[in-house]
Amino acid sequence: MLLKLLLWTTRLLVLVMAVLCILPLIPSGQWWVRLWAFPRLQLTGALIVPVLLLGVHSWQKRPHKEHAVLMLVILAIAGWHLTHILPFTPVGTTEVPAAELDPDGDQTTLKVLTANISYTNDDYTELLAMVRREDPDLLLLIEVDRAWAEGMAPLDEHYAHRVGEVRGEGLGLVLWSRFPLLEQEVKHLVSDRRPSIFATLDVPGIGPVRFVGAHPVPPGLQDRILSNEKTDDRRDSRVRDAELMLIARHIEKDPDNRWIIAGDFNDVAWSDTTRLFADLGDLKDPRRGRRLLSTYHAEYPLWRYPIDHLFVSDGFHLIDLDRVKVQGSDHFGISTTLTEAIKDQGKPEASAEDEQAAEEMVEEGDEDATEHNVSSSDEGEAESK
Repeated sequence: MLLKLLLWTTRLLVLVMAVLCILPLIPSGQWWVRLWAFPRLQLTGALIVPVLLLGVHSWQKRPHKEHAVLMLVILAIAGWHLTHILPFTPVGTTEVPAAELDPDGDQTTLKVLTANISYTNDDYTELLAMVRREDPDLLLLIEVDRAWAEGMAPLDEHYAHRVGEVRGEGLGLVLWSRFPLLEQEVKHLVSDRRPSIFATLDVPGIGPVRFVGAHPVPPGLQDRILSNEKTDDRRDSRVRDAELMLIARHIEKDPDNRWIIAGDFNDVAWSDTTRLFADLGDLKDPRRGRRLLSTYHAEYPLWRYPIDHLFVSDGFHLIDLDRVKVQGSDHFGISTTLTEAIKDQGKPEASAEDEQAAEEMVEEGDEDATEHNVSSSDEGEAESK
């Protein structure tokens, strides 16, 4: 009886693991579908449970055909997950080449620090100390509300330029820059509650660099606007996906400039949406071929995903890439140091299928924003900085 229960438990676990493996392949924006693209690393590790159960059963009953079939299914599931994970390890191929350091120290460098500070956090002094230690040229802080804007006021003494929008409920986004801003604009691409920063930096020794900072809505987030009407109305991924596609479109239209796109995308590095975003804009991920660099959740090491990102166009080489502790936040920050490289002046060449997929995402995102009364055509209350 116990052996029969053991076998049925193993069958059930393998079936569940197989379903969770293929669920993100379903072309749906539903949050409970999209979220299963996140824990591929954890799901791979969890496969050890059915493997052990299967081993115990085969040891007690001697190996037979079903054991082999179940093991093949487990290996196939593990292989599928690893095809997504391994490109973000030293096994994969690097997309952003490592810089060859100039022994004379004459290289122009650009250091970018991106951090989701968590608006419920109040460790202002610790964050200021961290910024002083890291000393970035560009600092993008996410979830900046009025209290955080006041707490970060000393940064204005060290950074001559600032652009962004201060909002409550984790929606604020502010960029501090040492370099002059030739252009600056806060856009609301899909939702009037979700700002994106567009700026053109005048970087000495490099020239104009286009920068975008973004924080799309996470799938599964409880909708605050409709919460009084629907007790369990959660946002799907459509607005997030649409915002990323619209950013990629901006890059497609201006391929001659160097681009840096950073922020909390609320999407993992290996998802189909993030891949499509990178392909449309011909963007490179410094993580690839180096480190997974999971950033959320900072307090739970076994339950972390790489959802904070920095992408670059060609025209940059990488000097350093690291994760930074942000005291009091549930995210780690990302510190990236770049240097100039030759830009090939090539234009993004996304396939017709990718362009069509992006168009559909944008249309669906607009529909979702309208349904939730957050369309970018509406007037939102915000405090611009």
